Amino acid sequence: MENNQPVLAQRRLSRKVQVGSVAVGGDAPVSVQSMTTTKTRDVNATLQQIAQLVAAGCDIVRVACPTDRDAEALPDIVAHSPIPVIADIHFQPRYVFEAIEAGCGGVRVNPGNIKRFDDKIGEICAAAKDHGTSLRIGVNAGSLDPRIQKKYGGVTPEALVESAVWEASLFEEHDFHDFAISVKHHDVVTMVQAYRLLASKGDWPLHLGVTEAGPAFQGTIKSVAAFGALLAEGIGDTIRVSLSADPVEEVKVGTKFLEFMGMRKKELEIISCPMCGRAQVDVLSLAQKVEEAMKGITAPLRVAVMGCVVNGPGEAREADLGVASGNEKGQIFVHGKVIKTVPEDEIVPTLVDLAHQMADQLEPAA
Repeated sequence: MENNQPVLAQRRLSRKVQVGSVAVGGDAPVSVQSMTTTKTRDVNATLQQIAQLVAAGCDIVRVACPTDRDAEALPDIVAHSPIPVIADIHFQPRYVFEAIEAGCGGVRVNPGNIKRFDDKIGEICAAAKDHGTSLRIGVNAGSLDPRIQKKYGGVTPEALVESAVWEASLFEEHDFHDFAISVKHHDVVTMVQAYRLLASKGDWPLHLGVTEAGPAFQGTIKSVAAFGALLAEGIGDTIRVSLSADPVEEVKVGTKFLEFMGMRKKELEIISCPMCGRAQVDVLSLAQKVEEAMKGITAPLRVAVMGCVVNGPGEAREADLGVASGNEKGQIFVHGKVIKTVPEDEIVPTLVDLAHQMADQLEPAA
């Protein structure tokens, strides 16, 4: 099914790179990434979590590689993962080579905390070229070169970008161009300013992320605020919502965010009115019941759950399927027309039954 939703801005034309089977940059769709929380050396647990992330809509997965045992597990994980695997490397440059040899779709390197990294770039480029492996240069506030921090008086957007552009130039000196860049910061304004500046300096594909964004509620708001500002300007090629939460939640937020930005195929959307004194039904409870009952439906349906006569009928008519509730009953709308009125306790099963019927009709076109 094609995505025909309107978008806020034309994408910045960045260079396209391959992360395994997934293209990043250029005209490729914005992809969603996450990172496993398992010990990578526990292959079964890691693959099980990857499967959960894939089911939630993840396109690319990153795994930590801090020890020899984790590096040794990479070939098995890569061989059985249904999506490209990026190895996350810090401190030890030899793990970069092991990840490339393992067949990882990409390797994320943090130049600020890998020993003598710049001395190894030529070897890394040669190995990555031989294996068709892309890289991500990951610059962030926590590991910025102290000399650059001193120059700018702290971790500023200019400091982050100078570090990233310098590292990019070292790869390009070796005629290696298959890399993306990230310049993450925990502060939304600093992060947005850094990516805007970086986007003006070259055509590298950009991985967006607010680092250390926080628990689910705070981290979601910070990530969506930053991503929304940048993608509305066409900046960004792949995203990760970094939450102190189950990584499946990161993917759920990321995929829905892109869907609502018009950058991902539309799936089930439940719209419901806010709580107010006009409500003639417990809208919160009703909406939660509908959401839970429709969890398995992925067809591009808009379902309206409305609780009063002010906006309810109008909003329900705009949806594919909806209910306007009040006086212990609900008017059921399908494509703008009332098809029946049911008692309050029959609203949820009626909506779910109709949603499944409509989804079945749409599936052949998917």
